[in-house]
Amino acid sequence: MNRKVVLLLKIALPVVVVALAILGAKVLAGMQTPPASVTIATPPPLTRVQTIALEDHRFSVHSQGTVRPRTESRVVPAVAGRVVWVSPDFVSGGFLEAGAAMLRIDPYDYEQALVRASAEVAAAKLRLAQEQAESDIARSEWEELGEGPPPDLTARVPHLENAHASVAAAEANLVRARHDLERTEIQAPYAGRVRDKAVDVGQFVSPGNQLGTIYAIDYAEIRLPLPDKDLAYLSNMPALYRGQRQTRGPEVVLRAEFAGSRHEWSGRLVRTEGEIDAASRMVHAVAQVRDPYGRSEDPKRPPLAVGMYVTAEILGDTATQVAIIPRAALRGEGHVWVLDEEDRLRRRAVEVLRLAGGDAVIGSGLISGERVVLSSLDFVTEGMLVEPREEPAS
Repeated sequence: MNRKVVLLLKIALPVVVVALAILGAKVLAGMQTPPASVTIATPPPLTRVQTIALEDHRFSVHSQGTVRPRTESRVVPAVAGRVVWVSPDFVSGGFLEAGAAMLRIDPYDYEQALVRASAEVAAAKLRLAQEQAESDIARSEWEELGEGPPPDLTARVPHLENAHASVAAAEANLVRARHDLERTEIQAPYAGRVRDKAVDVGQFVSPGNQLGTIYAIDYAEIRLPLPDKDLAYLSNMPALYRGQRQTRGPEVVLRAEFAGSRHEWSGRLVRTEGEIDAASRMVHAVAQVRDPYGRSEDPKRPPLAVGMYVTAEILGDTATQVAIIPRAALRGEGHVWVLDEEDRLRRRAVEVLRLAGGDAVIGSGLISGERVVLSSLDFVTEGMLVEPREEPAS
C-alpha cells in the first residue's frame, strides 16, 4: 500500500471514530425523556399550644416559721420559804389550768405574821377608841366654860389623828400579811403548759428565784418573713398606726410533717412587726392559731406544739377573669404568641399580674378560647403558619 495512503488512514480514522461517537451521543440524548420537575413542600413546625380559659384566681403568699407561744412567763416566788409541796402537773410538758396550784411554800411564819398583824389592828383600834373618848370629854368640859371652840391640843385632835394613822398602818400590815400568806401558794396565771421546772420539795426559795417557765396555750404564734413585693397581693394586712386599733388580717393555712404524715392548721395574721429587715428587705408578720393543743376532727393530727417548724400559705386577694399560663409561654417582658383561626402566629402584649413558680397570671390581653403558644421556636415571624398540638391546662 502506498505510504501516503497509509499515512492518510492513520490521520483520518481517529477523526471518523470521534465524529461517530459524537453523533451517537446526540442520537441517544434525543431519545431520552426529560425528568419531571418536583417541588418539595416544607411542613409547618409542630407547636404546643394551650387554650385560654379565664377564671377567678386567689393569690397566695408562701412563707415558713417556727411555732412559739403568744405569752410566756417565768415562775418566781414573791415570798421566801421552804417548798413543802409541788403539783404533779408542774413538770416539763405538764398542763395547768388558770389558778391551779403549782407549788406551796411553808406558810407557818406567814400565819404567825397574820396573827400579829391582827393583834396590832385590834390594839390600834382600842387606842383610837380611847383617844376618841378622851377627846369627847375634853370638848364637853371646854364647852361648859363657854369660852368658844377648844384648841386642837385641848380637844386632843393631834392624838386622834395619830390614832387614826396607827389604825390605817395596822390594817395595811394586816392586808400585807394576809397577802403574803396567800402568796405561799403559787398559782398558774393562765391556762398554760410548763416549759421547764427548777424547784422541788425541800428547797428554800427567795423572791426573784426562777422556779420554772410556763407559756399560754390559748394561742400559738408563728413569725413569718415576707418579701415586701409580696405585700401587693395582701391588701388586708394588719398595720398598726398610732391611734388605730389592731385589725385581723388574711387567713393562713399552716402545714407540717409529723410522724410521717402531713397535717394542716388554720390561723390568721394578726399583726406585722414594726421594722423592715435592712439586710433582707423582709417584713415579718405574725400568724396566730387558736387553741393549738385542742383536739380536732382528725384524731391523728398532733397539737401545734411550740418549736414545730411549719410552712405557711397566706391567702390573699382575688383577681377576677384572669388567665393562668405556663411561665415559659412568655416572650420577653409582657408578650406572648397566639394562634389565629388559620393557625398563624400573632404577637400579643399582655399584662402580667404575677409570676409564681412555673405559672404566670395574666390580667389582660388574652381572650377566653384563644390558643397561646407554649413551644420555644428557633425562627419565628409574624403570620408564620404552624401545626398546633393542644396541651392540657396545668
